[in-house]
Amino acid sequence: MTPAPEKTAMPTGKDIRQALLTGFWFMFLTFPLLVIKVHPIEQTVTWRWANMLWVGGLSAAVALACRLVAAHRAAGGERRRQEPDRAIAAPSQAFFLTPSRLVPLLAAVGLFFLVFPLLFSTYQVNIMTTALMYVVLGLGLNIVVGFAGLLDLGYVAFYAVGAYTYGLLHLHFGLGFWTALPIGGLLGALFGVLLGFPVLRLRGDYLAIVTLGFGEIIRLVLENWGDFSQGPSGIANIARPGLFGIEMSLETSLVYQYYLTIAMALLTIFVVNRLRNSRIGRAWFALREDDIACQAMGINKTAIKLTAFALGATWAAMAGVLFAAKTTFINPASFTFLESAIILCIVVLGGMGSIVGVVAAALILMLLPEYLRAVAEYRMLVFGAVLVLMMIVQPQGLIPRVRRTYTGSH
Repeated sequence: MTPAPEKTAMPTGKDIRQALLTGFWFMFLTFPLLVIKVHPIEQTVTWRWANMLWVGGLSAAVALACRLVAAHRAAGGERRRQEPDRAIAAPSQAFFLTPSRLVPLLAAVGLFFLVFPLLFSTYQVNIMTTALMYVVLGLGLNIVVGFAGLLDLGYVAFYAVGAYTYGLLHLHFGLGFWTALPIGGLLGALFGVLLGFPVLRLRGDYLAIVTLGFGEIIRLVLENWGDFSQGPSGIANIARPGLFGIEMSLETSLVYQYYLTIAMALLTIFVVNRLRNSRIGRAWFALREDDIACQAMGINKTAIKLTAFALGATWAAMAGVLFAAKTTFINPASFTFLESAIILCIVVLGGMGSIVGVVAAALILMLLPEYLRAVAEYRMLVFGAVLVLMMIVQPQGLIPRVRRTYTGSH
């Protein structure tokens, strides 16, 4: 029996009214920014009415498109409920799970990253290195938030622990990057356990508030304990990573750090993927879905939560060591709550629990603002609009985690 063709969703009068209302609302919000331009020297005001019309028209069109997509998805969900035996995967999942497409794609991406320093300038290499560091940070937070379902708003504290570990060890003892990297990871795990113990009984908003406070405590300690951390002045002249004592120029050192960060990102992807498919990974997902049922099945919630905090903090601390080696200067201003919010955005935008999605989201969120510099004063407005649109169109993230299903023979 041939299935009936799908009907194309047509906008209703209510959809059009809601879209126009959205357009007027965005016109009202952006009026002071995009319409009024004050020239303080000439003491004149320019009224840019065309900008307001563009904003209103585009906002209404996007809102109408979003409502049509939502209606189409609702119809698809109803169809799937009526056909329980038919597996319908999301387009992004279907693409990335097809071996014939996945292998060539991975090969092309790997080749691109290998030859990247040969094709682009040092400035572009520096930006890509930063983006790859946020891949490591995003995957680390994905363990805590995406796997275990523990909302951590103070993740930047572990990032600071790693950076200051390398900075202080180099300042006082002259230790190099390769010695500080494992020490930073161990100290990050220790701080993760120290944070985990007080919040074992907390969930949801309460957990988020406590972790946010922990992040601010670390930052304030670093800013005010001058005898220990050099205070707001920070620590300068931190050594870059070495390679068997070989002297490298600044450009060569940046390229070396780029490949080093790629190696760290690949190691993180491998370890996090193995953790996800391990027994402890399944325990994390069980804890995220229902902690009461998880405990009833005999899983030690205390150990599982502490392990999630410790492992997530380990990768953040190692990324902090990389950050200190890359910038050669650190101070508390680099570890504010905004950094935690950006890393959390990476996890949510990519898809909680999804490794490929977090990697893609980290690259997009770090590279998009840089390549939007061409639109100057509007770049952060465009950046925010892209995030809002993404959450409306694809609320599960760029590449949602594929839920495993187990089928048994009757």
